[in-house]
Amino acid sequence: MPDDARLEALEIKVAHLERALNELSDVLYRHQRALDALEARHANLLERLEGAGGASAEAQFEIPPHY
Repeated sequence: MPDDARLEALEIKVAHLERALNELSDVLYRHQRALDALEARHANLLERLEGAGGASAEAQFEIPPHY
């Protein structure tokens, strides 16, 4: 009998650990998706800034038409 109770306690602990592991895995997956989205947005913003900065830098050094 004591072995049965011990086995049942171990099975309960394993079930709780499996549930916790699945929950952590789901959280990690959501965080990775959010991080990927933020990295893509960051890259997009950098491209937009570089595009806008390049055009304005050229316009700064352009000779005015009246010269």
